[in-house]
Order: sequence, then C-alpha cells, then structure tokens
Amino acid sequence: MDKVKHVRIPLEISAYAETHDILSLTREMVRGLVIEQPEEPLEWLIRELKKPERLPRVLVLGPPAVGKRSVASRLAVKLRAVHVTTECLMDDYKDMSVQARTCLKKEQEIPADLLCALVQHRLGKTDCFNRGWILDGILQSRLQALALQRAGILPEHVVHLSAPEDVLRERNRGRLLDPDTGDVYHQTFIWPDHTIVADRLVKGRVLTEETLSARLHRYRCEITGLSSAYKHSLKVFNSDQPHEDVYQQVLAFVQTRDCQRTPRVLLLGPPGAGKSLQAQRLCHKYNLVNICCSELLRAVATDGCELGVQIKSYLDVGRPIPDSLVLEVLEKRLNREDCYRGWVLHDFSEEINQAQALKKTFHHPNRVFFLDLSEEESLHRVSLRATDPVTGISYHSMSSPAPSAEVQSRLQTSPAHHREAVLQKVQHFNSQRAGLSAVYPDAIHIDAQQDPQSVFEILEKKLTTN
Repeated sequence: MDKVKHVRIPLEISAYAETHDILSLTREMVRGLVIEQPEEPLEWLIRELKKPERLPRVLVLGPPAVGKRSVASRLAVKLRAVHVTTECLMDDYKDMSVQARTCLKKEQEIPADLLCALVQHRLGKTDCFNRGWILDGILQSRLQALALQRAGILPEHVVHLSAPEDVLRERNRGRLLDPDTGDVYHQTFIWPDHTIVADRLVKGRVLTEETLSARLHRYRCEITGLSSAYKHSLKVFNSDQPHEDVYQQVLAFVQTRDCQRTPRVLLLGPPGAGKSLQAQRLCHKYNLVNICCSELLRAVATDGCELGVQIKSYLDVGRPIPDSLVLEVLEKRLNREDCYRGWVLHDFSEEINQAQALKKTFHHPNRVFFLDLSEEESLHRVSLRATDPVTGISYHSMSSPAPSAEVQSRLQTSPAHHREAVLQKVQHFNSQRAGLSAVYPDAIHIDAQQDPQSVFEILEKKLTTN
C-alpha cells in the first residue's frame, strides 16, 4: 500500500477559512443537502446562503410545571424565533392533528412517526425557515427524539429544565394565565412586572394530583433515554431559582456556538497569575503545543545558530531583545508541523509593538485571555516562592511549605522572585494593560484570584465556544 502523504494547508488559506467560518458553513450546507435532498440543489444553496445569520434551533425539555413555556416564550421574543408548542402543531383539522389530539385527551404519548410528521409540517413553513424555532415541551420519549433526528430535525441547543418534585407540585397549584397573551405566571414564582397584566390574570389550567403524578412518572421513566439522544448538545439548568436567573442562564447557553477553529491561545497577565499552570492544563487536555516564550528564547540562545548568538548577546547583559528577533524566533516555532494542531502561548512580551506585530502574522491568536490579579496577590504568590536545588521542586512558604526542616534549610529564592523585581514586573504589565487591551479588544478577562480549577473551567468553556 502506498504511503499516505500529508498535505500541509498554507497558513493564509487556514486564516481565510477561519475568519469566514468556512468549516461551519460547509458543514451546514452539506447537512442540509443530504437531509432535505432538494430537487434544485443550487437554488436551495443560494437561498440558504442568503439567510442573514445562523438561525436558532432550540429544544426545551423538562417535567410538567418546571417553567418550559415561560422560558421558551421569552427566548422566542429575544431571538425573534418561532415558538412551537404541542398545541400549535394541531392548529388545523387534518387527519394527523385529529389523531394527535385523541392521544393527548387519553393522556397517551403521540406515536413517534405521527409527531415527526406534525413537526416537519410546522417547521417547513416560511416563518420557521426565515426566523428559526424554539420547540417547547414537544418530546416525551427517546423514540420521538430519534424519529426527529432521522428526519433531519436537529436542534443546535437542547435546554433541560429540572426542579425537585415538591417544587413542581407547588407550581402546578399556583398557575395563573394572561388571557390576552397566553403567558403563564405564578402567584409565588413568576409575577408580572406590570400592574395592568397582573389585574387581568385568571387561574390557569391546573393538573389534578393524579394526572400530575402520572406525567411525572412518565417523565422519570423517559428522561434518561431522551437526554442521551441529545448528549452532545444538551445542558441541564436548575429551575428551582428565580425565573430571571434561569432565563439569563438559558439565554447565555443558546447564544453560544461550537468553536470549530484550531486553538491559538495567548495568555496574558502579571507574574503569579497562573499562566504557566493553565497552559499546561489546556495543552494536556486538548493536545495543544505549550510555548513559553521566555524558555523558547533561552533555548534558541544556547543552540549555537546565528539567530541564537544574537539573542544570547542580549540575554547575557540583561537587555531587552529586539522585537524583530523575538518575532523571528516565534514564527519559526509556530511554523513547525506540531503547531498545526493548535498552541498556547504564554510569557510573551507585554510590549505593545510585539503584540501588534504578532497580530499581523498568520499566527495571530484567536483566543486571548487576560488573567487578572491584584498587585498585592501577585507579590504574595511570587515573592514567597523558593526552589529546592536538589530536587528542583518549588515551594511556597504559605500555600505549599517545604515538607521538612532539612528541605527548608536548602531552599533558594531566584533573584527574579525578590519582592522588588516582582513589583517592577507587575507595574510594567499594568502600564501596558490598556495598550494590550486595545490590540486585543475581544480578549476575555478572567479573575485569576479564584482557585486554579475554577479559572481552568472558565478558560475551557471560552475555548470551546464562540
């Protein structure tokens, strides 16, 4: 068998594809063609490409009385999407609608094929095509979910609202309805903001205890299988909290997009912010290349090459390395084949000129994080560090002291960790912060005074979503 030859895509092509989100666009086009199989593929593609933006495709799941209708209706207004409920699927009196109504009256599950046909019919209308949709509480079983998937109805975000059973029973008892809009309120959990609305509320439809218990039992039996059908796009939200909090959390989720780009991450922050630790964690989990700029420069300075000799002449006397040399070293490293899978750059110069020069290359970072830390905390974290010259292990006199008096006696503190040196670095970074923020206006700021795991979880979330 002939050996497979790997083709390296030129950086300018990759940059163009990423800038214009070509990968996601291609995926959506191919998915639509395969599923819908239009008679005129070119006309269908043109119509798709003319859509102003990626439209919302949201599915809301949850037990009865959890607040699906309230959340879904607000999402529909905010996203300008069509709010699709079980009731609106049966607005006409075709045979399919009659069959579905019969099932609901008997408290029976609508057969998967019948429900799928109803949903296809509704989502095929012009308003859903042009605005997107929010499916509200329509699915009750895994079989129904699989039927929709086979038909190509694939929500991008699946919202699962959850609450304790006693909360659900209380919400069921206190339901109120706005007869003018159909919006659902509650005398305790969701009260309207305007007196005019409150004055016209009437008692809403309340399920009997027997009916509610039966529906809760059915929900408990089906939710595991139903959730597994959407495990890659589903997120669970605790609905036992103020309605506004639930809505804001759900809204933030449905406004995210999966990140299809190759990660090129730049971590910025003062000494002690945890840049090195977070870089290690990101690279380990996502198989990225860990590039510490200062270590890279020192390595080049010792390899004897012409560029290394130039850099060594600056390091030996403690002078700043010129921007052109730093960028030359960095570009050579980022051009290596392993960096095509993505990288995390840290300990990069805080000089604004170097940041601007890096941004102009094809290696510009597509995720920039500021790990924010106070001056006092930076000094505390760094100036109390010391290293055991025998083992190379670093200790901190407060958070991770030496294990014994013997080890403590031989600890050494690097000159770079002396309080005066740290303070100088912190103040220099702070003086450059505004300029760096101007170079990277879309950078994400993270409070690095949190514990490292919390910081990593935020980094990870922002890395994998748009």
